[in-house]
Amino acid sequence: MERGRERQLSAQETFAQMASASGLRRRLLFTLGLLVLSRIGIYIPLPEINQAAFQQATQNNAIIGFLNIFAGGGFTTLGVFMLGILPYINASIIMQLLVPVFPKLEDLQKNEGEQGRRQIAQYTRYLALGWAIIQSIGVAIYIKPFVADWSPLFVIQTTLALTAGAIFVMWLGELITEKGIGNGASLLIFVSIVSSLPTAFSQTFQLLQADSSRVAGVVVLLLVFLAMIVGIVFVQEGTRRIPIISARRQVGPRRQQYQQQQTSYLPLRVNQGGVMPIIFASSLLYLPLTFAQFARNATVDQVVNAISSGWIHNILYLVLILFFSFFYATLIINPEDVSKNLKRMGSSIPGVRPGTATSEYIAKVMNRLTFLGAIFLSAVAIIPTFVEQGTGITTFNGLGATSLLILVGVAIDTVRQIQTYVISQRYEGMVKR
Repeated sequence: MERGRERQLSAQETFAQMASASGLRRRLLFTLGLLVLSRIGIYIPLPEINQAAFQQATQNNAIIGFLNIFAGGGFTTLGVFMLGILPYINASIIMQLLVPVFPKLEDLQKNEGEQGRRQIAQYTRYLALGWAIIQSIGVAIYIKPFVADWSPLFVIQTTLALTAGAIFVMWLGELITEKGIGNGASLLIFVSIVSSLPTAFSQTFQLLQADSSRVAGVVVLLLVFLAMIVGIVFVQEGTRRIPIISARRQVGPRRQQYQQQQTSYLPLRVNQGGVMPIIFASSLLYLPLTFAQFARNATVDQVVNAISSGWIHNILYLVLILFFSFFYATLIINPEDVSKNLKRMGSSIPGVRPGTATSEYIAKVMNRLTFLGAIFLSAVAIIPTFVEQGTGITTFNGLGATSLLILVGVAIDTVRQIQTYVISQRYEGMVKR
């Protein structure tokens, strides 16, 4: 019986439990319905805009292509939900950066428990609202050449429509997290990325029909993507387990005290930051392009083009990924806090003295793991670009490192959520018996 309980559920068992558990079916159907609803709003266009002219003018726009990864094509269709979950994601990132800076926020997160986390979540919603208003105004100004009757009234109307759409999508994400299968915001991004795959495959098929000599290039590109997915799974799941020994005092029947050592582990992930370092690096690299489009200056365009292409761009990309990997790792795990908690619980790492020596040891291990993770992220970020340039297949443009990391990471987390719910349902059934 113990072996059966400890054994991890297989895929067949998970699907069988999904089919039999009414509560899980209800959660899955509820999640699918909200995901479909979030996609419908993208195809409700904003009024008074020349859609054809806008799509033709922004067909090869790098910024629009990058934003479409998270908006599921909303920045091309100019739909009411075009901002999607972007304002909430931006607000979450900003809040994560602000928590270590402001002691009050850090105290809410560490010492106030569930109430503190709810308060930080509320601050994140307010920040998302403000960020949505700013982005909506920027969109209304950006599409001015494609509006026949552009006026301050149009800016107000567009800002209200896009802001309401962004807040509604944020609400859908929270509903999926609370009443669905969890990871609401991540699933919304996942669906947005997956929605672009049919178009990419269709364009690739049309390319092969027009030129059959491209078959080898497409095969090479698909094999590289498959190899990267396998590598992402291994690295995302890779952890370094540091042994932790804790002494527990027990009193025997004759009031004799003795100590019993218990061994546990402190898991440190190879890629602590996940996809965040690539998102931060990509966002910074796209800022000069955004500035150049608003500046409309020939000198600025030359400088930005030099930075945004070629080996200079690749070097900057690698340096930024390396920097944000270390930066984000320090936000997630603080070696000094871990050392204090271990000392407070009477635990220690074998062969390492408690206190400063423990924090230094954890920091050294984290730095090595983070460096390996940053090298992996850099390879994942650069390899698709080189392969696309070498094969000449650009129909998958946009499905690069960020998209693959998000797809694989969200898929793994969702499967874990489902398995956790299935196991809890099975244990509840055993208790009722």
